[in-house]
Amino acid sequence: MPEFELGKDAKLYRGAVGGPASTEVTNVRNLTLNMAAREADVTTRANGGWRATAATLRECSIEFQMVWDPTDGGFAAMRTAFLTSAKIALKALTSETGEGPDGDFSITNFSRSEELEDAILVDVTAKLAVFRTWVESS
Repeated sequence: MPEFELGKDAKLYRGAVGGPASTEVTNVRNLTLNMAAREADVTTRANGGWRATAATLRECSIEFQMVWDPTDGGFAAMRTAFLTSAKIALKALTSETGEGPDGDFSITNFSRSEELEDAILVDVTAKLAVFRTWVESS
């Protein structure tokens, strides 16, 4: 395995809600996987004047761009999920055998960009609704 992985080798998969996300979405440009945890203040007087923080609920979102192509299956699936408020199974991996989250997501943003010297693009935001598993590198 190389010492690093390239973004061009990362994979996004989609599927039916509750099932495996196994169909690759190839119409993806840049993708960002956002993961964060909310915080609880657990400070007590016994902590020597220092604030103490504990991680609580985690959240996950996937933001990516697609070329506007209504004939593309991945594009159509994201658009349909957005327009119908349906969930879609997504899995964002660092490579074909890489690692990342697998679960059901809600599409919360589907914004079109019409730059003069570029293809028409859509910015997609998918937020985790049901966590299934964290896929480990194989």
